[in-house]
Amino acid sequence: MLRLDAVPPIIAILRGIRPEEVSATAEALIDGGLLAIEVPLNSPDAMTSIRVLSTAYGERCLCGAGTVLTVRDVEAVHESGGSLIVTPNTDSRVIRRAVELNLIVISGFATATEAFAAIDAGAQALKLFPASTYGTRHLRALRSVLPARTRIYAVGGIDERSIPEWVQAGVDGVGIGTDVYTPGMSATEVRRRAKAIVAAFASCSRQVT
Repeated sequence: MLRLDAVPPIIAILRGIRPEEVSATAEALIDGGLLAIEVPLNSPDAMTSIRVLSTAYGERCLCGAGTVLTVRDVEAVHESGGSLIVTPNTDSRVIRRAVELNLIVISGFATATEAFAAIDAGAQALKLFPASTYGTRHLRALRSVLPARTRIYAVGGIDERSIPEWVQAGVDGVGIGTDVYTPGMSATEVRRRAKAIVAAFASCSRQVT
């Protein structure tokens, strides 16, 4: 299994991407320093995109799926070569199947009950979603009861400007969607945005440490 401590702290979310865009976009993200990519399963022909990513870039970055809702979704991602499962919700069946298949799973949660259920099922990390509506005070309150080793990603409404407040609140990583990619965006623009996000995260992480 891939070690979670090797998983990059920033995950690029390519919602709406089409298979013909994947290669150029992935190259731009990797060039920009983003080394974890998820394709939400409600994107057009998502499994084809995941297969392209995993085949061409699986040795250079962590590739997988987001918006994973069922056990069958997990199995399809595995069959397509994906290594990462990201869910919007807490489903113990989905988490356990992903763990059985030696995939990294980041489980969506919002409450302490969901967080502990995800941890019990074997999730290697948690995803506060949607982070922007719950806010950093919510995260800090949850941190006080969760095991110290719990890794948390903030996802949903996160952008370059809001990264510092989330790092200060104690997240281990973030998921970035429209701030790094929207359908049809040029590779040049994706690369520029990726570099800016990486720089923002690195800068505020150094201040925290």
